[in-house]
Amino acid sequence: MPMYDANDIVEQKNRDKRRKRLTKLIIILCVAILGAALYFTQELWLPKLRGIGTQYKTIVNDGRLAEGNFPIEINGGAQYQLSCSNENVIVMSDAYIYFYNEEGGELKRRQHALSNAVMEAVNGRALLFESGGTEFSVEDRSGVLYTNKLDKNIMFARLSNEGYAAVVTTSDNYDCEIVVYDRKGKVIYERKCVERVNDISFEEGSKGCVISYFYAENGALVTSVQEASFTEDKEKWNSPGLDTLGLNVYNFDGGAFVLGIDACGYVDSKGQISSFYRYEGDFAGGSSEDGQSAVIINSDDRRRYEMALFGDGSSEPTIIEFDSPLIDVTVEDGLAYVMKKDAVLAYDFSGKLRSTATVNDSYTGFVRSENYVFLKSYNKIDRINYES
Repeated sequence: MPMYDANDIVEQKNRDKRRKRLTKLIIILCVAILGAALYFTQELWLPKLRGIGTQYKTIVNDGRLAEGNFPIEINGGAQYQLSCSNENVIVMSDAYIYFYNEEGGELKRRQHALSNAVMEAVNGRALLFESGGTEFSVEDRSGVLYTNKLDKNIMFARLSNEGYAAVVTTSDNYDCEIVVYDRKGKVIYERKCVERVNDISFEEGSKGCVISYFYAENGALVTSVQEASFTEDKEKWNSPGLDTLGLNVYNFDGGAFVLGIDACGYVDSKGQISSFYRYEGDFAGGSSEDGQSAVIINSDDRRRYEMALFGDGSSEPTIIEFDSPLIDVTVEDGLAYVMKKDAVLAYDFSGKLRSTATVNDSYTGFVRSENYVFLKSYNKIDRINYES
């Protein structure tokens, strides 16, 4: 049996004390490091922690119609066009363009002489062009910024956030031509196209655009998308054909969403089709913003009315079903707003109902602004408060 003297016992006790102190020190250092890490990364985890156990409460707006300057009466019947942009309400009738504030006060009106007039409004500016004609103008409430008269017929035109205009015209030797003007009306890009272009969407900063065009393939119409830079002659990528006749194209993150008459799909930043969805019913409307998209589909034969929500280009859609036909839809600030005959409803892209407002069945569409929903009927515009 080993023997220990008093010195050995004291030394052993000292070693045990040092080990305990070292263990405590390591624990304190680990807790301090963990605390510092949690503090400096709180913006990443704290919002998620706060959301545990909570749910969005559906906001019920009262749907009460604004008074005062509302309703805005429109001469010329149902052919007017309405847009909200930079706290301006812009209305184009068959003879005038009007600028109102959101309280319905008229700020400016100007007469136009365009037949078959079409309006595009972005960031307080309005692009007016004559479909099938030769004239277009870019205006804001202060006045006409510039006008142009072309020697070819205008098929359609688009306006960017920065005030650039892309005008697609007929062509003598090609299927169509694209001309892009800067905010002062100077030509910065021209392109002659061998396929029929059906839409253009500007990229951020107006440095380029995505172009959709359609053509026949195996006896059916398909739609392809190109990404083009205004400083290069060759396109960056050219997608395969999507099996639908495209109506609109929306740029996002170097890719595109194609809204078609019987199907829709996403093209990624390399020009490849990342998803495709065919409607089970009649197309009634669609919208897309920053890659989030919504399509409304009505099937009267089956009495099935639904909205398909796409959070991005890689996931399956979330389907929301309704009890009556859908009239209009728009995507803004991460929510999809949809109108049916007796309500305007807002959904997030997980399919949760975020807000509602009851309306009557006389409206044919709506436009969303930051605080309001403007309701379109045959010859007037109403406004309701809308929190979402």
